[in-house]
Amino acid sequence: MASICFVLFVLFVSGMAVSIARATDVAPVMAAATVSGAVSTQRQTELIRMVRQDCGSCHGMSLRGGLGSPLLPETLRDKPVDGLVATVMQGRPGTAMPPWKAMMTEAEAVWIVARLLAGFPQE
Repeated sequence: MASICFVLFVLFVSGMAVSIARATDVAPVMAAATVSGAVSTQRQTELIRMVRQDCGSCHGMSLRGGLGSPLLPETLRDKPVDGLVATVMQGRPGTAMPPWKAMMTEAEAVWIVARLLAGFPQE
């Protein structure tokens, strides 16, 4: 969570008003994913495949829901961004949602959340 706070602080200091209370405005989240950098084009391709294949096995191949809830912009936009990132990294104890922290960095989880909020790309 510290890196998310740092990214949001950087955006705030640079004059961008960032609110992580709710994900209603995708632009600051996308900017945070860009500023947090370090997600190479190759890794982005890998992450897209991971979300489509691994997450899609529970959330539906089109991310419209299944065993897991839908991962569409309209179903995520009222959720706190930091909570979405925490869910990706830590999972949801007592549910089928596993933690992914062994498979990705926090910056990569921010990148995934930003893309989910904008409409996740196809493979």
